[in-house]
Amino acid sequence: MTQKVVVAGVGMIPFKKPGQSETYPVMGAQAVRAALADAGVGYESIQQAFASYIYGDSICGQRVLYDVGMTGIPIVNVNNNCSSGSTAIYLARQAIASGEVDIVLAVGFEQMNPGALGSNFADKPNPTELFMQQCDILLGKQDIPPALRLFGGAGLEHMKRFGTPLETFAKIRAKASRHAANNPMSVFRKVVTTEEVMADQMVWPGVMTRLMACPPTCGAAAVVLCSEAYAKKHGLDSRVWIAGQALTTDGSETFNAGDMRNMAGFSMSRAAANKVYEIAGIGAKDVDVVELHDCFAHNELLTYEALGLCPEGGAQKFVDDGDNTYGGKYVVNPSGGLLSKGHPIGATGLAQCTELVQQLRGNVDQRQVEGARIALQHNVGIGGAAVVTMYRI
Repeated sequence: MTQKVVVAGVGMIPFKKPGQSETYPVMGAQAVRAALADAGVGYESIQQAFASYIYGDSICGQRVLYDVGMTGIPIVNVNNNCSSGSTAIYLARQAIASGEVDIVLAVGFEQMNPGALGSNFADKPNPTELFMQQCDILLGKQDIPPALRLFGGAGLEHMKRFGTPLETFAKIRAKASRHAANNPMSVFRKVVTTEEVMADQMVWPGVMTRLMACPPTCGAAAVVLCSEAYAKKHGLDSRVWIAGQALTTDGSETFNAGDMRNMAGFSMSRAAANKVYEIAGIGAKDVDVVELHDCFAHNELLTYEALGLCPEGGAQKFVDDGDNTYGGKYVVNPSGGLLSKGHPIGATGLAQCTELVQQLRGNVDQRQVEGARIALQHNVGIGGAAVVTMYRI
């Protein structure tokens, strides 16, 4: 990275259940205005914009941003499955670091429907068909929604390899609810206990209860990035900056290793994290706060190990010791994560960024991680893309 890139402004709106939100143009514009206000700049200052979503027709980004302003700037629509939001940040950072532009907007939004995720194009080959074929080989044919099958199967792999009990995943879900209780942006703020998670409806007997899966959610978030030089010239907040970032896709081991964890993004997440640690010159042990992709409690556990927060096979002890929450080694998903805050797919990566920037600024009240100076973000999409970003102050 040539130019130092700072996060000048962040903004998001409260996430809501499907059917209870505004339409995506309204939500997206609200988040953009919030980020611009936080940065202290007008839309006329923005030189490029990247808009993230997956459930929408072409040029939804223009539809959102035209309600904010029509200035003729390049607007790029980004769809990289569940890592779309972080991919938008990645592209925005690249544009600034290269010297092409000085200040860029990334916005993500999603207006979702209830129920399991599915394809809107049944007349075309499903882009995850290779993953489903491999699932048939490793798990046998099952009548289970694809996302649940992938992440549940990855969790099952961990259970078989390391003896991880189902209760460990329940503890992760309960932790998420305790964190979300202090976040007014979360769709679910009710605290649930480990016992309540275990007693909930089984969606895959012995592998997952319903509460261990994140809900479909509607919402929006946005981020303003700029060069450090631009921030200083215009008096913008330059405290939080991007110390390292990597985007990876699947390697051959995804299909060749016979490991369901790789099918859920474990290997590409680990590769992205290792690249970021090398770029930043900072290891996992130095991180204070983490927002990671907990679309299922199982993926949160797998990602502890992928990011190097604990050794491979050590996640059960990591959870039992409380090293994923306040008072432990790290605070993971202080926002409540996807499990409780919600997962409006296009907005998720930008919402993670918003939480971490606010944590580093020290202004998140009851969920503040004391003394937070280094933050790590992880966002993964099956099929596949993983984005890991490190922020510093």
